[in-house]
Amino acid sequence: IRESLVRDEWERGGGEVVGVITLLYSHEKREIADTLTDIQHDSFGSIVSSMHIHLNEDNCLEIVVVRGEAGEVRAIADRLISTKGVKHGSLALTTTGETLE
Repeated sequence: IRESLVRDEWERGGGEVVGVITLLYSHEKREIADTLTDIQHDSFGSIVSSMHIHLNEDNCLEIVVVRGEAGEVRAIADRLISTKGVKHGSLALTTTGETLE
């Protein structure tokens, strides 16, 4: 039920939501880390936190927590995920919790 309530909150829009963006990419891809960092700096008002994890010799995982209006959060996620060199990305939707009892 709560999953449905969160989904409805995202679809309604108008309020503040939270998302977690995960990005998997090869650190060997030229300048990808700089590009992803630049995108995050462009959205500094919505980026709450990020974590960079070295998975192995070739691959890195970036986790970015984003907070803001649903459309804005989706736009940031789309921009990061569609960056050339990102092997996989996803956006997990959640809420600030204010509308859940």
